[in-house]
Amino acid sequence: MRQLILVRHAKSSWKDPDLADFDRPLNRRGRQNLPAMCERVLQAGLFPDQLIYSPARRTLLTAQALIGVLDLQPTQSRAEKSLYECSGQHLLQFLSEQPDSSHSLMLVGHNPGLQELAEILLKERLEAFPTSAVLALQLPLNHWAEISSASASIQLFDYPKLHP
Repeated sequence: MRQLILVRHAKSSWKDPDLADFDRPLNRRGRQNLPAMCERVLQAGLFPDQLIYSPARRTLLTAQALIGVLDLQPTQSRAEKSLYECSGQHLLQFLSEQPDSSHSLMLVGHNPGLQELAEILLKERLEAFPTSAVLALQLPLNHWAEISSASASIQLFDYPKLHP
């Protein structure tokens, strides 16, 4: 059995039109939602063996908060450039290449790729995958290389609007 935790970055700012998409920071709402999201991840006991994140500023900031709350060691996290602006199919291929030594992986990334990946693995459509969303999936796999044929089940799907 494998666990995959998909985290969409906290809400980002579009305030500066001269800023490249890659460099956009979190906005006020994103900064406010992030600690509560991290706390819910902690309370749910979602401790990945590896946390892999897109190097875009908003995902980096989200990942740094999770790394701190989960007390992950430097060897347990890394940026992966290919996670920026990628499709669900790319993420599926990326996951199939991960080492079997990691039973639980957390990906911190972007839409539409994360939602596409979730829909592939769940074999159903999700209404939305909002910012600061956390989707923990259980996968009946012995090896990450088998992921393309997997049918995932939801362990947790949490996002800020569930907590008004």
